[in-house]
Parts: sequence; structure tokens; C-alpha cells
Amino acid sequence: MLLRAGSLSFFTKTPILLLHCSSRFQRPLVRHYRSLKPVNASSRYVHRFSMNKLAHLCNTAAVIREPLSETPLSNKSKKKARRESPEGLLRHKLDLCSKHGDVAEALRLYDDARINKIPLTVHHYNVLLYLCSTSSSGNSLADKEELKNVCNLGLERGFEIFKQMGIDKVAPNEATYTSAARLAAAKEDPDMAFDLVKQMQSHGIPPKLRSYGPALFGFCKKGMADKAYEVDAHMVESGVLAEEPELSALLKISSDVKRADRVYEMLHRLRASVRQVSEETAVVVEDWFESEVALEVGEENWDVGKVREGVVKGGGGWHGQGWLGSGKWRVVRTQMDESGVCGSCGEKLVCIDIDPKETENFANSLTNLACQREVKADFMQFQEWLQQHGPFDAVIDGANVGLINQQNFSFFQLSSVVNRLRQMSPSKRLPLIILHRSRVTGGPAQNPNNRKLLESWKKSGALYATPAGSNDDWYWLYAAVSCKCLLVTNDEMRDHLFQLLGTSFFPRWKEKHQVRLTLSRRGPTFHMPPPYSIVIQESEQGSWHVPTITGDDLETPRQWVCATRTREPSPSHLR
Repeated sequence: MLLRAGSLSFFTKTPILLLHCSSRFQRPLVRHYRSLKPVNASSRYVHRFSMNKLAHLCNTAAVIREPLSETPLSNKSKKKARRESPEGLLRHKLDLCSKHGDVAEALRLYDDARINKIPLTVHHYNVLLYLCSTSSSGNSLADKEELKNVCNLGLERGFEIFKQMGIDKVAPNEATYTSAARLAAAKEDPDMAFDLVKQMQSHGIPPKLRSYGPALFGFCKKGMADKAYEVDAHMVESGVLAEEPELSALLKISSDVKRADRVYEMLHRLRASVRQVSEETAVVVEDWFESEVALEVGEENWDVGKVREGVVKGGGGWHGQGWLGSGKWRVVRTQMDESGVCGSCGEKLVCIDIDPKETENFANSLTNLACQREVKADFMQFQEWLQQHGPFDAVIDGANVGLINQQNFSFFQLSSVVNRLRQMSPSKRLPLIILHRSRVTGGPAQNPNNRKLLESWKKSGALYATPAGSNDDWYWLYAAVSCKCLLVTNDEMRDHLFQLLGTSFFPRWKEKHQVRLTLSRRGPTFHMPPPYSIVIQESEQGSWHVPTITGDDLETPRQWVCATRTREPSPSHLR
């Protein structure tokens, strides 16, 4: 048994630990002073204590039992403790319910937690609200009656849980309000959904695009156009950009309520932000042009000079002066030839220029993003190398090209593309090849012929090996943008990295600079950027051409919606 004495030793002037060797410790400590041995001192010093001195020590010491000092928990232990706590176990179980869409089990867990007084966090509430708000989409349930019951249960309990969250004073976040708005939409109450967005903003929580969806789509579904436009205006004021689903819904309701001016506005917003439309949106566009309202709107005599001025100001491909012409529209699905001539109406599409200042700004934004996600010194070193060895006529995404139709990386395939590009180059210079360092040092690179090829590219200043741990996408994209040259890759550039760019400039740049490949025994075939812009175009004569995502012009021709007046318009300078 260990005892800690509260007084100081006569020898050390520090507290000493006394070890009792007898099982009869219940007797007075003074009568058994000989059985007490200092832990850190020899026994002869104990025997030198007189009875009085030992009695004095024991009488003045507070003989207490103190717990040993606890070792601080590691981060791993803390995480384990959180996971195994009642709150942590509830979170895990609710997350599983969310994964499997099990509303009933989530509600049972919630009720048990309330009974057992387990405190709920905002995450617990958000999972519950999300499940309740999505219960109306339980299409996996074959029984319609069962589906109806689940929907009603989810709605009823969802509002109850949202109210309880306020009673518990758990601060909501954007996800909370969005799920509550979805509950309101499922209840077919878009006004409530819109009010929740306003509440969110009043509490200093910036709404996201998904926050507006329940109100916007709810109003569109009910045919409440003015309310839908109000939500749209609120989005614009909040700096939230509508995407294709929202614009398509606004386009449809504008067509349904015969608002030709709004249809015109939404088509131009689709042109600016979406460019190529989905099949669903293409059908909405076709329905508008085939409607009686579309037949009735349009100027028969318009100011040609003003229209041309609008085209020049807009950079080509649109004028923004309103509907031109009169008469019934002829609406067909068609294709463009290699030069951009419509296979239906024979009109030639234009190539819309890119402002050089936009390219410069885009290169700067690329640099900022790359330096945030890469080792800054590594990327800056690449920029310096590019200044010394550039500019280039073309940049090759080496990993992508070497793996086209291949299970293993092919230097022979990459070399054939490099050599063909060199032949095509006006300066007969090698293109810049971007490869990750692992591709340059390991695997097929160990082959003597491949090693010799790599050395020749290095000596020519045409190869850059990106450092370990880097994402070579940043390097080849920046090189192509800063050199204002072609980029050879079949990468569609749609993943998260490219979504970070968050600008309408990127698809326009890609359209004008990306070279795609098909490979055969005869060698590589290059699919150069088209001489026209694949974007919604409004002509000076009032016709419209809307590209769809059906077809890619590589293996299958892209489908376009062509809408032209069946009667020739008669422009006039008199207006």
C-alpha cells in the first residue's frame, strides 16, 4: 500500500513515500514506525528516527490517498472515445440509415435518443431532416399505399424534428434550412420554402443553389411564374448562379405562360452559362418554337445597323435585340459540317473570339489555385522553367496520350503523337510533354529505348517531369493557357479539379484549344478545334441554333436544334 506524506523529510526536505510492510495497518501508525520504509532511502535512516520524531512526522502529515497523475489521451484515443460515446454511436447509426435511405429506422433511433436523453448535434438533426425530406422520392417501394404512408410519416415527423431543434437551441446551418425547404416543397408549399431561404440569409447563412431549388421548382410546378421570377431575382441578388435545371424550368414556365420576353432572356442565359443543352432542355426549346405564341412574336422590320452593332459588341454569335422575323418556325434536328454550315438551313455558324485579357486573368487564377493545392515552390519552379524554355506550339498530356486504348503506358504511342505534332508545327519544334516523375523513372521508362527517347526530349527542352505527390493536370493546363497554344488530350476535364475553376471562360477556352485523338495502326488522327463555336447562336436574320450534348463530333456527329422562320424576314433601315 502506498501512502504519500504531506510533510518534509528531515534529510531531503521533500515529501517521502512510506511503504507499509505489515498487513495490520489498521493499528496506529506510530506504534509500527519500524515497519515503515522510505521508498528512496536506505532502512538505516528510518531506524534513526526517534519515536518522537516519527510521531511528529505522522501527526503533522496529512496522510491521504491521492490518485496517480493521468497520462493525457492521444488524439486516436480521443477519437475512439467520441465514436464509442452514445452521441457517436447514434451518429454512426444515423449515417447508415442515410446511406440506405431507411427513414423508419432513423426515426426509431431518434425516439430512443429522446427517451434516453442523448444530446443531439446539428449533424444528427441534419441527417434526420434529410431523410424525412427525401422520403417522398421512395420510388423503390412497390406498394403505392406504403409509399404514401412513408411520405406522410416523413413530412409529419420532419417538421416536428425541425421544431424540436429550435426548442433544443441547436443552431441550424445551410444544410438544415435546405432540408427544411425540401420538406416544405414536398408539402407543396413553395412559399414556406422561399421563406426559409430568406430566414437563412437573415441569420447570416449564405444560401446555395440547392437552397433555392425547392422554392423555384415548386413555383414552376404550380405555374406561379411571377413567384418563380421572384426567387430567380433573389438568387441573382445573392450572387447565386442558376444552372441548366433552374434555367430550363424557368424557360418552360415562361413558355407555358406565354412570356416571350422571358423565353428570350432564358435562352440567352443558357447560351452564356450552359452552352450545350441536355435532351430535356432541347425538348423545351423545341416546344417553344413550335408553339402558337412563338409564331406571333417577332419584328418584321428591324434596324439592321443596330442588330449588327449588337453582334459586334457581343463578340459574335448573338445580338440580343429580341425576336426577329415573322411567321411559323421550322424546327428540326440537324448536324453541322466541318466548316460549321448547318445541314438544314445552310447558315454558317461563327467562331466567337476570346478576349486576350480573359486569357491572362484565367492564367492568373490557375496559378493561384495550383499554388494552394500543390507545393508552391514546385509550381513556381515550373513557371520559371516554362519562361526559359517556352513558348510552345502545343502541350501534350503525356499520361492521357500514352494510355489511350492501352492497359499499360506506351512510349511508342506517345512518341508517334509527338513526332506528328512536330511535323505539323510551323517552327518544326517539339511540343511540350508533361509527365509525372514516376512515369519518367519507373516501369516502361526503364526500357533502354524508352530511356533514350526520354533523354532526347530532355536535351531538347521538351519534357517536364512533375514532382512526386503533384497533380500533373495543373501543369499541362497552365502551360497550354500561358503559351496560348494547343492542348493534346482526350481528358474531358470535367472532374473536381476543373470544377474549381468556376468560370464560364474555361469551356470556351477548351473548345478553341483542345485537340483530341483517335489512334489506329496508321497512326494518330488529330481532331482539331472546330472553326465555329459549339454554343447557342442567334443569327442576324433571327434564326437559332442550339447544340445538344447528344454526340461529340468525334465518333458521332453532334445534334443541333435548328429553328428558322419559314417565311423570309424583311429587314429595313427605316426603323
